[in-house]
Amino acid sequence: MTGSTRGRLLLATPELLDPNFARAVLLMIEHSDDGALGLVLNRPRMVAAADAVPHWAERLEPPGLLHSGGPVSEGSVVGLGMAPDSGDDAVTPLVGRLGVLDLHRDPSDLPGVGSVRLFSGYSGWSAGQLEVEMALGSWFVLDAEPMDALTDDPLGLWASVLARQPGLLGRMAAYPDDPSVN
Repeated sequence: MTGSTRGRLLLATPELLDPNFARAVLLMIEHSDDGALGLVLNRPRMVAAADAVPHWAERLEPPGLLHSGGPVSEGSVVGLGMAPDSGDDAVTPLVGRLGVLDLHRDPSDLPGVGSVRLFSGYSGWSAGQLEVEMALGSWFVLDAEPMDALTDDPLGLWASVLARQPGLLGRMAAYPDDPSVN
């Protein structure tokens, strides 16, 4: 492995045709020689997240929808949240104060944890699989910002992340869904 993508974004290139990842934006949770795990940030579902983990309902980031984190283990729920400035062991840091949240903890024991977003399932790669996909040009690997995971416009996240990039990559934000009709 040449370098971990943990805490970074993977953006599907327009050529990535897998419907699970077309124009997907993933926040990478883990990446080691053993494999990789990430969450798709831009696939909100029309399901209230409070139904999945009711005891965290008051901390959910509006509009409080459950997001599809990926095609693996869709029955599981992963939470991201903002840790207090002082830090807390209930949030495993990824980007700034944003990290993976221990949803088994009682929220009343964690007064500073907020802006929670819940994801059903995750995206996973076996050892070396993500490296092959990156070598084939399937993914842009970009720096993440904490608010990428909490954006109020998840459907526009692919374009907005690209738009903040310099040069030609930034112009990819306007890449049409079907370039043949351009």
